[in-house]
Amino acid sequence: MVPILLRCVAPSRASAPRPAALDGCGQVRHIGAMVQPFWKTKSLEEMSKAEWESLCDGCGKCCLAKLEDEDSGDIHWTSVACRLFDAGLCRCRDYENRRSKVVDCVVLTPEKVRAIKWLPDSCAYRLIAQGKDLADWHPLVSGDPESVHRAGISMRGRVTALETDMARDEDYFDHMLDAQP
Repeated sequence: MVPILLRCVAPSRASAPRPAALDGCGQVRHIGAMVQPFWKTKSLEEMSKAEWESLCDGCGKCCLAKLEDEDSGDIHWTSVACRLFDAGLCRCRDYENRRSKVVDCVVLTPEKVRAIKWLPDSCAYRLIAQGKDLADWHPLVSGDPESVHRAGISMRGRVTALETDMARDEDYFDHMLDAQP
């Protein structure tokens, strides 16, 4: 396998603490007596910036290095995180300036969400784009930003190295995971 290193991706969101449930993250729409959360009533394109940003569950998986087999196109996950990733908080250490420090950091857009094949299966952006609902552990559903960590979905405590620890591309092979985390 000849690896092609796929860099981290970051949603277009601030690094401020995650909002709880529907506390001003966006509008809700009323259907009869039922209140529907915005992610059930809007497409990705229709969401406000705050709604879009609140979709990120803070798992940190998008900030992991992935290897693409250039022959087969298969994606292989690693436990190596971007040099700006704070593994304890599962967030970027310098979110506002990340593009100047990590030039190949991918900023998610609705178009990119639909095109990037290596977004995690649990990614809220991906799920909404596919017409699916958010998982019970998602902070917007649970109302608790720690629920993603308690559910074992996040990379908290599972990052084994930062990209700055990799002297050569081949070093990533030592951190390959058997499956998507």
